[in-house]
Amino acid sequence: MRILTDTHAHTVASDHAYSTVHDYFQLARAKGLQLFSITDHAPTMPDGAHYWHFGNMKVIPRVIDNVAMLRGIEANILEPEGGVDIPDKLHGFLDFAIASFHEPVFAPADKATNTRAMINTIASGHCQIIGHPGNPNYPIEVEEVIRAARDHNVLLEINNSSFTLSRLGSEPHCRHILEMIDRLDWKVSFGSDSHIAYTVGGFDEAIAHAESVGFPESRIVTANAPRFLKFLGEHGKPVAQELAGWAAQFEMS
Repeated sequence: MRILTDTHAHTVASDHAYSTVHDYFQLARAKGLQLFSITDHAPTMPDGAHYWHFGNMKVIPRVIDNVAMLRGIEANILEPEGGVDIPDKLHGFLDFAIASFHEPVFAPADKATNTRAMINTIASGHCQIIGHPGNPNYPIEVEEVIRAARDHNVLLEINNSSFTLSRLGSEPHCRHILEMIDRLDWKVSFGSDSHIAYTVGGFDEAIAHAESVGFPESRIVTANAPRFLKFLGEHGKPVAQELAGWAAQFEMS
């Protein structure tokens, strides 16, 4: 199994990350990625990027050395009922949004509260991916969330960092999510959640766990650039057409 896009990475615009956009382009090319995404934290996080950061990503070339970059955001699920901290006028500047629970913005709550907030966020139409849903600090009713995600064409993320450095205790929850997504006929994204460019495109743990439960590559929407761009096109994102000619070279990947 090989994953050629990375939909979750942070730059120095998020104060607890340590690489620049230039670093990511260099490392993504060296690792043979087709596409990566910059998804810095939304400003509600204490060290999140300013809104101008997201609005001005248009100055970054779409493709450098045949590697494409998407303009994303990791938004915060808002308490108590869900939704995201993205102003309406900012959506047009973004190619997609990840929505995640983060302790400084949404205090961990009971399973019913977490599930309601996540499902309301999925139903809002303001995100395309739910970030690190296997976080043990935020228990959820997994089947209910997957059904809502399927109904609204929102991906659940399998976050490689959740198996290594972040959100300790996520492993059994992520494995359960993989098994339930396969059983309920839905799909995932894989993200490195890089906070330094050296880990961009690093999915070893996510791939190992997916293979161990027999999770099919066909359910990984981020396996290659054409597949993920097609998904964004289903959400009416202009980048799908903007990069269609470039992505055609990878159609057989």
